[in-house]
Amino acid sequence: MKAVIATRNRGKLRELQKLLADFGLKILPLDQYPAIGPIEEDGSSFFENAMKKARIVAEKTGLIAIADDSGLEVDVLNGAPGIYSARYAGEKASDEENYRKLLAVMKDVPGWERGAQFRCVMVVYRPDGKWITTEGICRGRITSVPRGNRGFGYDPVFMPEGSTCTMAEMGQEEKNRISHRGKALKLLKERIRQILY
Repeated sequence: MKAVIATRNRGKLRELQKLLADFGLKILPLDQYPAIGPIEEDGSSFFENAMKKARIVAEKTGLIAIADDSGLEVDVLNGAPGIYSARYAGEKASDEENYRKLLAVMKDVPGWERGAQFRCVMVVYRPDGKWITTEGICRGRITSVPRGNRGFGYDPVFMPEGSTCTMAEMGQEEKNRISHRGKALKLLKERIRQILY
């Protein structure tokens, strides 16, 4: 059975392919369907954005589509950057530009007020309109300087609760075990049969 991952983010694609390897699904990247242009993420929540991406890709490919929308929510910033995480420093900002802006905004915030969380909402959508959704959260705090060169996004400045490493210093297996995306996928594994059969 085939499924399309509704993302062109290479880091996210690699992570999802690894996490979905034991589902028995042939995972196809969205790049195999160039006729599907950019999908504007104009929803007001992670769920709305994930649902829109999954629905459009499933309808256009005729295959099961798996989409997620995720981002960083910083307590002292009232949940920002949130759904704007990927474009926090501008529409075409790099990961480094985004997390450097965050560090600049938070430069005077003391350590005990640097709480944050990664949130991931996943949607699996069938071409016939049936769908399921799951959510995962990883609590932690924002560091004062970036550390590590693994991962992507805000990983170099996010230290999960109970860890002395940033996400960007962790191996993939450790990260998958505690990450927001890993938690959302774990819940998805428990419910995926509702969609596949």
